[in-house]
Amino acid sequence: MRRLRELAGAFLRSEDGPTAVEYAVMLALIVLAAWTAMVNLGSRMVAVFEYDYAHLPDASG
Repeated sequence: MRRLRELAGAFLRSEDGPTAVEYAVMLALIVLAAWTAMVNLGSRMVAVFEYDYAHLPDASG
């Protein structure tokens, strides 16, 4: 039990823990930005194709 406490204390004092958290936060922000860009781009592309489809000439002649 003492060894476990020593390991936990060493982990909390080390610099690796905060660095991992910082990388996780950066990754989350990058994923959020990419997702937002894809959603906006997708919505705009749907609008473009719907506009084009509505203005196509009628194929029935």
